[in-house]
Amino acid sequence: MNGKTENSVRLFEEAQKYIPGGVNSPVRAFKAVGGNPLFIKKAKGSKIYDLDNKEYIDYVGSWGPMILGHAHPEVLAAVKNTAENGLSFGASTKLEVELAKLICQKIPSLDQVRLVTSGTEATMSAVRLARGYNGRDKIIKFEGCYHGHVDSLLVKAGSGATTFGVPTSGGIPNSCARNTIALPFNDISRVRRVLQDNRREIACIIIEPIPGNMGVVLPQKRFLEELRELTERHDIVLIFDEVMSGFRVSPGGAQELYNIKPDLTCLGKIIGGGLPVGAFGGTKEIMHYIAPLGPVYQAGTLSGNPLAVTAGLKTLELLSDPSIYRQLEQKTETLTDGLLSIAKINGLKLTLNKVGSMFTLFFTGKTVTDYDSALTCNQEAFAQYFQGMLAEGIYLPPSQFEANFVSLAHTDEDIDRTLKAAEKVFKNLGMK
Repeated sequence: MNGKTENSVRLFEEAQKYIPGGVNSPVRAFKAVGGNPLFIKKAKGSKIYDLDNKEYIDYVGSWGPMILGHAHPEVLAAVKNTAENGLSFGASTKLEVELAKLICQKIPSLDQVRLVTSGTEATMSAVRLARGYNGRDKIIKFEGCYHGHVDSLLVKAGSGATTFGVPTSGGIPNSCARNTIALPFNDISRVRRVLQDNRREIACIIIEPIPGNMGVVLPQKRFLEELRELTERHDIVLIFDEVMSGFRVSPGGAQELYNIKPDLTCLGKIIGGGLPVGAFGGTKEIMHYIAPLGPVYQAGTLSGNPLAVTAGLKTLELLSDPSIYRQLEQKTETLTDGLLSIAKINGLKLTLNKVGSMFTLFFTGKTVTDYDSALTCNQEAFAQYFQGMLAEGIYLPPSQFEANFVSLAHTDEDIDRTLKAAEKVFKNLGMK
């Protein structure tokens, strides 16, 4: 069904002449899985279609926003209606007030919210705001948690003691990264030790409460609660990066799921319904430090873009029925239980982490609780799995260290086809 992809191959060759690596975001290059990346022509419901008109069941979902499925008719109609009045004004609109109000109503920790145009902008601005609020410079992040391509957040810890100032990207001065402390996820004892020595210097702790960029990793019991207690005790701003988990794992995100109120929250993806958007918000006390009320500057020409805001409003409106999240969990459980069962039958030692409609199948027999354990995965086996599933018409994230997303548009037939494809692929997988 999904043989050659000549048009994607030709276009990728041309793209490399004009775009670095031929892609506008690195993971799209398929470097982790081999082969040529697909160029997508259109999408509808649970399916995407490449330039050769080949159909794939999609578990990327634009990396999370397409919780309702692609090209939802009500979302498209709303966006088209708004577009007829203009694409952008560089001025305030009623729509952005409506979206901000709705977000604050759905997430109790938010008194106010500022709209931006990407998740990276949201995390960058939230960290700057935290520093401006309490006048401190150092921040704590967790290894394996991705917060966008912000200079101070592209830092990862070594395997030994706490690592200061080790950027994991070229172009970032050591002086910029020096104030970032990276710690292992799920290790509260390390947090305590660092705070003993640095508590009066730490502006904030930023964390994905449910990481999705080392694969889906779940917080262990009491980890987030103790993190909240420590930050309150030491007057440190706690930032939840819910760009991925916000409105995905529950109507109020991970903070509703785990009953924790952070000081600041970063959002994106679903709140734009597939269009570029981001947001950060929190208590009035902290948010009033943002210009024009306070000294912390942040601005954006396209912030609150009417098309993105409209798509987000309609998406959140359609998600207002709580039964939707039960449906998503049921679909995900059917799929993941099936994958584990097929793996067991074929003697494969795999680990699967899931929450809500997010999951990752790790090609390791070890429990995955942090970045180091995620790195035990057999990435060659994952690449074989990815290419095998792609050949069967199943489009998965082209990296072992990413989340899969199930949408409301995925049908029982889609899940059945996916499991039948996995049966074929697992039989021939070079990993026992």
